Amino acid sequence: MRQVSRRAHPDCVSPHAPPPGPPPPALTQALAEAATDAVEAVGGYAGGVYLRSGTEGLLRLSVLAGLPGELFRPWSRMHTNRPFPVAEVHRSGQAVHLADVEESMRRFPQLVASLPFPFSSLYVPVVAGRERFGVLVVLRPPTPGLPVGARDRERMTRCGLRLGEVLTELSAGGTGVWWPGDPICVQLPSGSVPPVRFGSFDWDLASGTVTMDDGLRAILGVPDASPLPIEALTSRLEPEDGYALWAAARRTGAADGGGSVRRLRLKGPDGGLHLLEVSARSRFVGKDGHGHLAGALVDLGTGLIGSDATDRLPRAILAIDRLARITYVNELTERLLGRPRGALAGRPLWEALPWFGHPFHEEQLRAALLSSEPVRFLARPDDGRWLSVSLYPGRDGVTMVLVPQEDPVPAETVPPHLAVPASVPPLHPEPAPAPAPAAEDGLGPESTRAASLYRPVALAIALTEAVTARQVSAVVTEELLPAFGGRQLAIYLLSDRRLYLAWETGFPPGFLDQFDGAPLDARVPGVDALTSGRALFFESMEILRRTYPELPLDAETGARAFLPLIASGRPVGSCILGFDRPRDFGPEERAVLTALAGLIAQALERAQRYDSEAAVARGLQDALLPHLLPAEEGVETVGRYLPGTQGMDVGGDWYDVVETAAGELALVIGDVQGHGVAAAATMGQLRSAVRAFALSGLPPQEVVRGTNRLLIDLDPGQFASCCYMVLDARTGDVRAVRAGHPQPLLRHPDGTAELLDIAGGVVLGVDGRAAYPVTRLRLAEGAVLALFTDGLVERPGADIDEGVERLRRTLASTGSLPLAEAADRLMHEAVRASDRPDDIALLLAARWPREHG
Repeated sequence: MRQVSRRAHPDCVSPHAPPPGPPPPALTQALAEAATDAVEAVGGYAGGVYLRSGTEGLLRLSVLAGLPGELFRPWSRMHTNRPFPVAEVHRSGQAVHLADVEESMRRFPQLVASLPFPFSSLYVPVVAGRERFGVLVVLRPPTPGLPVGARDRERMTRCGLRLGEVLTELSAGGTGVWWPGDPICVQLPSGSVPPVRFGSFDWDLASGTVTMDDGLRAILGVPDASPLPIEALTSRLEPEDGYALWAAARRTGAADGGGSVRRLRLKGPDGGLHLLEVSARSRFVGKDGHGHLAGALVDLGTGLIGSDATDRLPRAILAIDRLARITYVNELTERLLGRPRGALAGRPLWEALPWFGHPFHEEQLRAALLSSEPVRFLARPDDGRWLSVSLYPGRDGVTMVLVPQEDPVPAETVPPHLAVPASVPPLHPEPAPAPAPAAEDGLGPESTRAASLYRPVALAIALTEAVTARQVSAVVTEELLPAFGGRQLAIYLLSDRRLYLAWETGFPPGFLDQFDGAPLDARVPGVDALTSGRALFFESMEILRRTYPELPLDAETGARAFLPLIASGRPVGSCILGFDRPRDFGPEERAVLTALAGLIAQALERAQRYDSEAAVARGLQDALLPHLLPAEEGVETVGRYLPGTQGMDVGGDWYDVVETAAGELALVIGDVQGHGVAAAATMGQLRSAVRAFALSGLPPQEVVRGTNRLLIDLDPGQFASCCYMVLDARTGDVRAVRAGHPQPLLRHPDGTAELLDIAGGVVLGVDGRAAYPVTRLRLAEGAVLALFTDGLVERPGADIDEGVERLRRTLASTGSLPLAEAADRLMHEAVRASDRPDDIALLLAARWPREHG
């Protein structure tokens, strides 16, 4: 049983959900403008705004500037109790400035674990007085050893305060300042690009109309004469470019806009790139007395089509902007990928090249976008060919160079986890890659090395939060495989001297079934690794075949690592890592994998212990609750119990139905303070006491009074709430007593539902002289009583009255449902909740006509 404040703290976000549908345009434009302003103010390359979502304790990324939303979807939701800088800034109201990865690792290891790349990040709260809206974020290149300067701190603070003022004005005008869904992506201002064609416009800021010259109308394909609504210009742009245009134009047109020039690279209706240039110097007052903003549009002409100069290069080259849309393709890329330029240009990278959606490849692109350092790796498209991929990031996007495997690939461009050892003979009659000297240009894959350094940290941190064996296996899949470029994973757990398959991914369906239950004397590498205590590494499938000639294999090419899972000298199981291509497991990588196997083993052992103890705890809880409720003609009862999700301790909630000596039905529900075996034991004693008092024929007030005195004698300092109701099935008369417990609900035969007003006394276990008054009511035929514990209606940080009202509406909506289905509907939201701090008990009692059956 937990105490919940009746009133929310004034700094807390209201739990009311935002209205459905897209966010208001004014809100979107304000957020886009703030993000682009902040990025520009402190020299960043990406930024965004986290905004309250309408769900208590949850922030959503509303606007993401300079990065593709699809690639950063896992970071679009942020719970305010998480150990991340966004959450801390929102909780504390204090800014956080992280100059480099070392400072980030020291203060927020979870951030580095999830984004293991060298970058700097700045966070400021978006507030207005005591109103907290969210957090403004900017990413920029790191400055190792140099803290974020006072000037940039001040600029970020001003940007956050300015956005807070704008959001306050929107809220006062009736605009809901919430974010309901996925973030909107905004293209950042671009660097200078050689122009080909020009067009100009005159934007009447007061009337919202724009006058375009013939050149601009020709570029954008606008047939109508000017002036036109500004949407004639913005509607011909990609949505993210339209938001960027609004943000840049509005900021430039502000009184403090200065004389700076804003340039935006926009994708027009013909698929070509255009450079929009807006200058504050062009702001003037026209003859109509309205404020005007003049701008120019420069057509970049062949930007998407490509250049014959790059077509002559012996490398496939394509480019993407910072939203991961393809902006450039040369002729060799067309031939290599078998896709025409028209099918590639302007599309998101993972749509044009589906193989780029692999988690490992996405990780490399994140590395390039966040670290601004070159990244090189090997990729295998759907057709089975291997490509060496090099990513060269810049302020406006990333240039990619694709080299087929048969071309010479310098050894230093291949990340260690995908390198092909010279000792492994080629599996196909192809010329081997030519050797190359060590690189001297300083363009090594620093981001890949950073990922290799911090991914093990990510695994270690994530394993500390995994509770069940399934959660541990999922963490290993999400963290270990991307870290080393693996494609297959299997985890076997030891039980009764046999290895049983607990988790698998990437293997052909059913292939691993033949090894399930392998005894410890079987001649298979997984068993040998566990019994010997040594990891086994096979650089190629040919080596594995020669070592284990009788072993069935799932592939002709690749590599395998078999890791023993041993915790404190105790065998736990085996882990198999599979790779699509031969590789050299260097000494450092072998050491890291062996160490990680120990962490995985400890996590699995802890999870197995948790699963076993949780099963025992749940069994104890189940034994203490009634398995069968008594049947009485004309009355139907249904009970439900749901344990909490935090920890494995049993709870103290209970319900019961007892046939009294007078032939009536006693309906009981209670909630003992705390959790664990002690609470469960107290609950069992109270349940037995109430049952004994009820069977003896005592009136309701004496049953509760006697139970109160017994609890004080049994365990001074322990207390419990209880609601005890005695129902006469023939007349419907009810006598009710309440001891500090939530009021029951009553659904009338006409379908309406109300919260009852049962007189109450103090909770049990506090005052041995406490009196408990009796409230009388009548349960009509067709009516339903609902008794529940507070876990069903409470939400952290929210008023419990709102939960009660929500439950009342749900009860009213059950209509003519069978009572069991009505109980399931009342429990539905709680069952689906991933975070349930308290256990829940529910007891329904319905009175039907005697012939109801």
